[in-house]
Amino acid sequence: MRTRKPVPVHNLKVNRRGKVKKRSVLWRMRRAFYLAALALTVGAAGLVYVLGQIELPVDPKVAKPQDQTSFICASEVQVNCNDSNAMAQLHGTEDRVLVTYEQIPDILREAVVSAEDRDFFQHGGVDPMGIARAAISDLRGNGVRQGGSTITQQYVKQEYLTSEQTATRKIKEAVMAVKLEQQISKQEILTRYLNTVYFGRGAYGVQAASRAWFKHDIGGLNAGEAAFLAGLLRNPNGADPYRGPNSLKEAERRRRVVLQAMTEEGYVTKKEQKLYLAVPMDPNDAAVQPADRFIKPPPVASTLGEEVKGSQYGSEYFAEYVRQWLVKEFGSDDVYGGGLKVYTTLDLNMQKAAYDAVTTTLNRPGDPAASIVAVDDQGQVKAMMGGTDFKNSKVNLATGKAGGGSGRQPGSTFKMFALAEAVREGYSVESVLPSPPKIEITDPTCLNGEDKWSVRGGPGGASSLVTATKNSINTVYAQLMLRLGPQKVLQMAHDMGVTADLKPYCSLVLGGGEVSVLDMAAGYSTLANNGVSKSPIVVTRVEFPDGRVVRYAPDTKEVLTPDQAGRVTYALQQVVAGGTGADANFGHAAAGKTGTTQSNVDGWFVGYTPKLTAAVWMGYPNESKPMNDVHGIKVQGGTFPARMWKTFMETVTANTDTGVFPDVADLSVGAVLDPAQGKTSVVAGGSSYNGTTTSTVPRSTVPRSTVPQTTTPRSTVPQTTTPRSTVPQTTAPATTTPATTTPGGTGTGAGTNGEDAAGAPPD
Repeated sequence: MRTRKPVPVHNLKVNRRGKVKKRSVLWRMRRAFYLAALALTVGAAGLVYVLGQIELPVDPKVAKPQDQTSFICASEVQVNCNDSNAMAQLHGTEDRVLVTYEQIPDILREAVVSAEDRDFFQHGGVDPMGIARAAISDLRGNGVRQGGSTITQQYVKQEYLTSEQTATRKIKEAVMAVKLEQQISKQEILTRYLNTVYFGRGAYGVQAASRAWFKHDIGGLNAGEAAFLAGLLRNPNGADPYRGPNSLKEAERRRRVVLQAMTEEGYVTKKEQKLYLAVPMDPNDAAVQPADRFIKPPPVASTLGEEVKGSQYGSEYFAEYVRQWLVKEFGSDDVYGGGLKVYTTLDLNMQKAAYDAVTTTLNRPGDPAASIVAVDDQGQVKAMMGGTDFKNSKVNLATGKAGGGSGRQPGSTFKMFALAEAVREGYSVESVLPSPPKIEITDPTCLNGEDKWSVRGGPGGASSLVTATKNSINTVYAQLMLRLGPQKVLQMAHDMGVTADLKPYCSLVLGGGEVSVLDMAAGYSTLANNGVSKSPIVVTRVEFPDGRVVRYAPDTKEVLTPDQAGRVTYALQQVVAGGTGADANFGHAAAGKTGTTQSNVDGWFVGYTPKLTAAVWMGYPNESKPMNDVHGIKVQGGTFPARMWKTFMETVTANTDTGVFPDVADLSVGAVLDPAQGKTSVVAGGSSYNGTTTSTVPRSTVPRSTVPQTTTPRSTVPQTTTPRSTVPQTTAPATTTPATTTPGGTGTGAGTNGEDAAGAPPD
């Protein structure tokens, strides 16, 4: 017979009636309960300690502003420059455009909530039911892996925490999510989350993502597109259909899963779901036109961040020039993350006209390159044709050394600055100087360690400054440069807009030294502006997100009086009317000058109307290669460059009033350069070479201190006065720049303007 196990004495008790009774289970388990309570107390204390070490997120109202993409707009956009109308975008590692809650379409909010956090608007930051639902979904393997975190937790993790998989980080994430929801609204949390999360293709935030994947703003998203973006939130990689079959399959799966979730939540019907799923995602589907593809091709990578509007016309060179200018002006942080709105001067129609003028003229394999820069009467750069292939060559031919290349010798286009200086000093444009076929100058002012400066290019006899300009007579301008002094002519060039670092050599007047196409356009625009120099600008206004606006206008300086500018313009009009630049004549008031460097390496035409100035350069960018056979002809400034200028001007001035130049009261006003020659109002015709004599100008022939300031009768010898220039004239030392560095410039070298040893005709 089995006996009952005796009950321990400590588990028995005696009641009031004296009976022995077994104690309760609670009494018997009291030690276990004590230990459990102690453990809970210690755990709670530890949790309180851990929570005490957690720093709450910074109040979003005072947090540092997030990086935003900056936008560059062409002149056609005058207000609200943004990603939909910008010609270029600038951003660093993050392409982001912030939007407000109201700007996020309902369908996108619904897609995100369906995919990520269905109870987002009900829970307090942490959702236990969501964790359970996500776990079941993950176990089934039939959806986007959710992980159980709410949208608030995801935002907290990416903004304030790391991605480490530890219990401490999970606790911090949960606590901070709850605290954050006590500070700001659900709408603000969702907006901030969608403005910061990464969507692939370098896009941060829904607006940048919509542009990167679909090439339109978030306002145009449909349910299928919204579902795809929502499917990218957990893992944006591996779902680009352009990366192969596996990525295409993953992209289709993500869209399908999110659309199914949206259907379950009642945001789309089953019929709508089928319609959106029927839209093909395969970029190689022959039945779908490129413009109708569900997902557009990836953005083209460049230093500008996105494909540049007007890139088919070479606008990238202008955009890159603006980018570099912005970085110098504001610094990289503001440019790449400051959300700037940059309003530029570029006219895309003029840009196209410049591009077409070059590419339709130089349209054969092996042709030289060319560049055109146009500046209007407000000093604004309206076109900058710096090249035709930015992807393979980012050297901007329009900006010379500033664009990564080298400057080019300007040839006879530089003669204009000597003419302008002569007029400013009171000389008449009808002054006459000898114009022999060859001249040898021995004055130290024009020498560089040589015995003489030999210049070729003259018809013989004598010619006025107007005639010498019309027919580009080298020997006349060599003498003029000597009489004026190279320092003063160089100062005039700088005053009128040339920024290149040039040396004060006499060879400048025939094209020695290197300038940019932009420099020459700026210099000649001073004449179009009646003697007022306006430094060219490419940006008119920059707006900051905080409302600050910085405006830009050209620096202005009166270099010549309107009457003086008119005299120079008159001489340059003769170049277009029937001189070396006759091919530039397009039937409207125009003035300009041709230029051709030694051995026909560079060809130029710089000209202007009363409202627009344009400079054209032509040559081989990477070598000093003679252009002796381009389409069967030897290139000079009066050929292809003048014709491209004409083509450009005909296009951009069509159906517009180009204006007229002011009349010059009396061209004969002013002192004579050579009392023995006097003045003449006759403008000679062609520049035929009809003599073989050589004129020698000795050291003592031209007193450089004689600089007349007042007008005198044509028969009167000008009085000696103090020179206007405050910079003393100097003689360049022989060791500064050897004669070989300025072809046709100093020493015994031949003149520029296509003046080789054989004495080729001028440009």
